[in-house]
Amino acid sequence: VQLQASGGGLVQAGGSLRLSCAASERAFSGAPMGWFRQAPGKEREIVAAISWSGDNTYYADSVKGRFTISRDGATNTLYLQMHIVGPEDTALYYCAARNRRPPRSGTVYSDSRSYDLWGQGTLVTVSS
Repeated sequence: VQLQASGGGLVQAGGSLRLSCAASERAFSGAPMGWFRQAPGKEREIVAAISWSGDNTYYADSVKGRFTISRDGATNTLYLQMHIVGPEDTALYYCAARNRRPPRSGTVYSDSRSYDLWGQGTLVTVSS
């Protein structure tokens, strides 16, 4: 398994949660990464993305100011810190990695078709 997401669970509205994605070194090194989510009956959507260098990020409008994506090269782990969650954040959350290093270190990808590797998903349920 190259990507392993964890950290999901049941959280009350207004609370916080941190998701983690443990990656193999091969999957993590030089790889732009992202978090996506899919709610019941809806299509998968981008939540946040980060460049392989870690110095550039992208957020969906719905999570700006509430969620933070980060990566730790020492542990090959991708994170998604979630604050002030609401019922609309209930979904299965996936981490993804692109295994082709872009020429520019700050490139981020918001399109799911840009990613080659996917984790198994971790479920976040927000109670109102």
